[in-house]
Amino acid sequence: MPATTRRCSDSNNQPGPSASWGLPGLGPKSEAMLQAAGIRSVGRLKQLGAARAFVQVQVAGYRPSLNLLWALEGALTAQHWRQVARLERTRLLLEVDDLRSRSDPWHP
Repeated sequence: MPATTRRCSDSNNQPGPSASWGLPGLGPKSEAMLQAAGIRSVGRLKQLGAARAFVQVQVAGYRPSLNLLWALEGALTAQHWRQVARLERTRLLLEVDDLRSRSDPWHP
């Protein structure tokens, strides 16, 4: 389960869109962490991508679980977070690790 509260849109327990950003799988706690980390719009989240946004949340002093990373990628790619965790896990973890190892993770 993602690190946030999810709204379910149907009986298959699929995450529904969040109230304010309209992204599936991201609840108010996730959005609050993103906003506190300076990510205040869907456009900015898309610009950063899931891994960079996740690292930015960490740099802001939060300790999100990896479920936030899966939920962010799922929201940006229209995949369920469980599918992301299963299929994109290694790529995302390597990307986060690479960003953490850079002296300036905000620039490629």
